[in-house]
Amino acid sequence: MIAPDLSGLKGQPLPQRPVWRRVLGSAGVSVVLYLVIVALIVYGSYVGAQNMGYNWQWHRVPQFLYSYTDEGFQPGEIVLGLFVTLKLTATSFALAVAMGLLVALLRLSGLVMGTAVSLAFLELIRNIPLLVLLYLFYYVLGPIFGLDRYWASVLTLAVFHSALISEIFRAGINAVEQGQWEAAKSIGMTRGQTYRYIILPQSVRFMLPPMTGEAVHLIKSSAIVSVIAVAELTTIGRNIISETFMSFEIWFTVAIVYMAVTLILSVGVSYLEHRYRVDQ
Repeated sequence: MIAPDLSGLKGQPLPQRPVWRRVLGSAGVSVVLYLVIVALIVYGSYVGAQNMGYNWQWHRVPQFLYSYTDEGFQPGEIVLGLFVTLKLTATSFALAVAMGLLVALLRLSGLVMGTAVSLAFLELIRNIPLLVLLYLFYYVLGPIFGLDRYWASVLTLAVFHSALISEIFRAGINAVEQGQWEAAKSIGMTRGQTYRYIILPQSVRFMLPPMTGEAVHLIKSSAIVSVIAVAELTTIGRNIISETFMSFEIWFTVAIVYMAVTLILSVGVSYLEHRYRVDQ
């Protein structure tokens, strides 16, 4: 192949993106657009509620977030529901990571039975809606294995998201250069030692961004367990609305709490990813 002659381009400035693309791609404009969209949603909801003759009662919302008693600060119902959501999410995510790693290793094992089992699991879970899977665990498997509604929810979320996480592990492992396998084999490492000391540590930088997205996805998916009355954030919000009829205020508050949690998680993992790259 003949290399192109670039001698005529020496000393010339590199081409730049159009001004409009640089402006629209800047962080400041993105933040402004985001705030404008949020403001339009809030304004549309306010106008709709006014047309319905809705009686806003924002002054009552803080009592569901916190209160002060003779014993000091007390978390409100929404905060307690958030704690349950975080506990449910953390437990489910830990199980999903363990199951996802196992499924990914089975698929990459090269064994016919291991590959068949992993593919059958992935196809089964991918083609069952999350709500149907929840009903199966709670109403079918729950009575058989003595699962209460909390653990049925944990297992449902863990199994559903393990199928997605297994693909993240597989992609991260395959992203590591083949030469690393050969180097480990040349110094006498077993396959298990190669995974533990060479492959998995190096694949972390490839897996962090999609794993963060999956954790955020799991937090939002946890709201579905409200259909079997697990006392998490969404269920608490529904219970408060049934008692106070403050639909707009409570759902806006619950949405803001979910958004705050996912943003904090995303920013925190982005910081860890940056530190990991610097340390490398």
